[in-house]
Amino acid sequence: MRMTPLCIAIAVATLSWTPGIGAEPATAPAAATVDKDSARTTPAGVQFTVPAGWSAITEGNRVTLAPPEPDFQIVLVDVAAKDADQAVAEAWKGVRPDFKRALRIAQPLAPRDGWEERRLFNYETSPNEKRVVQASAWRAGKAWTVVLVEGSAATAEKRGGPTGIVFGSIRPKGYSPETFAGRKAHKLDADRIAALRRFMEDGMKRLDVPGVGYSLIENGKLVYVGGGVRRVGHAEPVDADTLFPAASNTKALTTLLLADLVDDGKLRWDQPVVDVYPAFKLGDEATTKKVLVRHLVCACTGMPRQDLEWIFQYNGSTPATALTLLGGMQPTSAFGEVFQYSNLMVAAAGFVGGAIEHPTLELGAAYDLAMQERVFTPLGMTRTTFDFAKAMQGNWARPHDVDFDGKVVEASIGLNYAVVPARPAGGAWTSARELSYYVMMELRNGKLPDGKRLVSEQNLLQRRVANVPVGDRIDYGMGLTVDRRTGTPVVRHGGDLAGYHSDMIWLPEHDVGAVILTNGDAGAALRGPFARKLQEVLFDGKSEADAALDTSVRQIEAGRKLARERLSMPPDPAAADALAARYENAALGEVRIRRDGKAVHFDVGEWQSPMATRRNDDGTTSFVSTGATIQGFEFVVGAKDGKRTLVVRDAQHEYVFLESADAAGKAGS
Repeated sequence: MRMTPLCIAIAVATLSWTPGIGAEPATAPAAATVDKDSARTTPAGVQFTVPAGWSAITEGNRVTLAPPEPDFQIVLVDVAAKDADQAVAEAWKGVRPDFKRALRIAQPLAPRDGWEERRLFNYETSPNEKRVVQASAWRAGKAWTVVLVEGSAATAEKRGGPTGIVFGSIRPKGYSPETFAGRKAHKLDADRIAALRRFMEDGMKRLDVPGVGYSLIENGKLVYVGGGVRRVGHAEPVDADTLFPAASNTKALTTLLLADLVDDGKLRWDQPVVDVYPAFKLGDEATTKKVLVRHLVCACTGMPRQDLEWIFQYNGSTPATALTLLGGMQPTSAFGEVFQYSNLMVAAAGFVGGAIEHPTLELGAAYDLAMQERVFTPLGMTRTTFDFAKAMQGNWARPHDVDFDGKVVEASIGLNYAVVPARPAGGAWTSARELSYYVMMELRNGKLPDGKRLVSEQNLLQRRVANVPVGDRIDYGMGLTVDRRTGTPVVRHGGDLAGYHSDMIWLPEHDVGAVILTNGDAGAALRGPFARKLQEVLFDGKSEADAALDTSVRQIEAGRKLARERLSMPPDPAAADALAARYENAALGEVRIRRDGKAVHFDVGEWQSPMATRRNDDGTTSFVSTGATIQGFEFVVGAKDGKRTLVVRDAQHEYVFLESADAAGKAGS
């Protein structure tokens, strides 16, 4: 689960292009909608996939792809150019000659899939536009393909899975993807382990991640566990037993509990949730009745992220109040239509499972005990816990971030307490050794080291059955993704909390796996490259991981520099003077404004942060949080009905804080 503000993890953008602009024919050809993912090519032969339910139309040198929503498009354009900048300029000229949006930043993307050069262009958008605008240029030989994406932020998030299918499938004319299908993996001998260690250590150093508890697993054994430090400026090393938050890797442990309950006949995957827990509610009555047990954990019900309501309001929250929040939420797409990730749905799954097992206990206590009895104790995960106080004793890793001046700083653990009321979705603390015990059980298809069965193979594997695509040849099951891009299945899941990022990976056909637990916010950038490096080492694959890591480092550095340049720290004095002392929102609670000389702090009760200001292109002003691990929460200054406002958004929701009637006037000291 992601506790910091949402980031766009893959290059998506939005295009307000209208047929008839520029050099369009008088009568545009009709767009054809496909009923399943369909392979296509551009006029120059570049390969790509049209996602199911999307339309495609080819005109001249371009193909326009559109989802069911009318406010989002992706345009693939074949162009002749000397470099990426010229290629993008030519593409915009042909699609929309009047395009004049300012460029925010241009950054390299890692070469892959036959593309020798790729470059991403992000354009300026003001928060109130609620849009994203991007272009990317891809070169193979002398041929360029440009991908233009522009539209509403809501649709960009909602259609993130299908967009991932498009981007993941773009390949040069005639290119055949690398495949490891049918290959036998090399043994992880001393040389291969050393290569993986060098890669991880280099990544930690370059990304300023103090410590990583990571393991390499082969044939039921740990062949390596390491490394780094638990706390910047201190010598205590990360070892096999150092505790980190597993974050969203907890989801797979929760679905393992459900599989065990299915084995015992206490519930069924396709059973209505209200049959086993009548108090469950989602949106309206009709929606509630449709929700089956598997829907709680499949990310396929159309329930979007709506995390701000509990990130801003977790003091005093309980599992019961978390479930109450679900009752006021409604899916934004049909069941089974697209991947949308909801932490509260998985939280409900775990609490329902706990209530079935221990019906007389409070929901959280019932879940904790059920997990201890059915998952942690059988697997030998003796130190794994949901108890923050217990975890943060002795051998545990502190959270870290890199501030706007490039310095690694230790951060407060405070924001991560938001996960406690929703802990089945991301609240477990564990170590590299103990999370590896879980991965080994998965590789044994449900058996423990002594050969006894923890869970049936049928219900264990049911969690890997595709429910909805996340990207090109990547599907989400139940708390797990299965990636088939290289021809051999890779099962994995990641996790994100403030100052912590994790991953677990295993290759079922080869009895090999790995665990990654990091204590730095840039640790998220280690995961994808390391997973690629593992496969390169196992199968003598093409060298792509090093370039991917290098690209991530450069992107983070450039992004940090750009953010620092756009922000005023301390905040603009006039904007600070215009703030009210307190603002309120029914869903997110209150924000108190505190002045300390020139500095301004926003205090939401659960957490507080020093703020910077940014002048947006539309003339509005945003206050942006700058605290370690909580950078980027954005409050847009405005007015409504004669009152001062602060507006906070995620991709699909907007929350307006109104100045409090009893706190009018300037912010105080």
